[in-house]
Amino acid sequence: MNSHGANVFEIAKDEGIKIEDIRDFSSNINPLGPSKKALESLKDNLNLLSTYPDVDYLDLREAISTYASCKRENIVLGLGSTEILRDTIYYFAPKTAMILSPCYSEYERELRKISSHIFEYKLEEKNDFKISLDQLINTINEKNIDFLIFANPNNPTGTILKNSEVERVLRETSAKVLVDETYIEFTDMDVFSSSSLTKIYDNLVVVRGTSKFFALPGIRLGYGLSSNEGLLKFFKDKEVLWQINSVAEICGKVMFSDEAYIKEVYDFIRTRRENFYKELSYIENLRAYESFGNFILIKILKGINSTILREKLLTEGLVVRDCKSFKNLDESYFRICILEDPANEKLLKKLKEIYKGD
Repeated sequence: MNSHGANVFEIAKDEGIKIEDIRDFSSNINPLGPSKKALESLKDNLNLLSTYPDVDYLDLREAISTYASCKRENIVLGLGSTEILRDTIYYFAPKTAMILSPCYSEYERELRKISSHIFEYKLEEKNDFKISLDQLINTINEKNIDFLIFANPNNPTGTILKNSEVERVLRETSAKVLVDETYIEFTDMDVFSSSSLTKIYDNLVVVRGTSKFFALPGIRLGYGLSSNEGLLKFFKDKEVLWQINSVAEICGKVMFSDEAYIKEVYDFIRTRRENFYKELSYIENLRAYESFGNFILIKILKGINSTILREKLLTEGLVVRDCKSFKNLDESYFRICILEDPANEKLLKKLKEIYKGD
């Protein structure tokens, strides 16, 4: 298992299980798969693979602009969200930066490359891993934080801030703020997404990808939103011709406007997440924390630790994420994502067997 999920090929070989029989609860990818309209468009336009993409990606940018409620000229494109995160950090080169803890490990990795002094805002279990907004703002100001980076919702805790709360941070501090909205589509975006704030605040950058909600990690399409002229010029100057491939362009132009698909995925994850919570609440020795993503953080109150649990479930073809690689979490925590109904039911059954009360 690498730091970002399971290697199902290795698991299949080691456990003697067919890849198609493995259910990966560690990957956080929408189990319904990509938009059928996007795949049909790709199928119908395979001839375009023999031509160069539109060098300005006008249709793709227009689709993102409409979908994300932002200005077309404020969009930057990249090879996945992590590339845009990396380049944004490189551009701002903050002397002092703040991350949540625990969080996605790449934030700290990239900040350390530029020798940024990193402060951790610890999400505490006693507060259900929720952010105290007043405390966060006070700490940013007291520590003279140049740069705040966090995922909304946060991985692995599911922590989230409303866009009105993000706006308070923008108004009441002088920090540049990067909001990673990798999982934002699994929430009520009108309440939680900060994309529309990029029209107003030039100290805000919003980054999204297409791997999780749109279930297309293979096309490596990410995008960033900002009205910061210096940052936009930086991305423009570093652009290479045709940096986004034709497959990503063709799929992107369609999937961002596929409203029926977007609603189907949102409703599916929401209802299954609610059912997971209900069923997990019946397991005496486990505690699940509220999440706004397509994943749930779970604490083991009594019983085998998450490392042993993971190995035990592997023999059943079920892969969960132990959380010992996340800062401030240990082997008493594990994380699961939402998959298709039969897999969800199978995992719940096994967890009930393993962690049933005395």
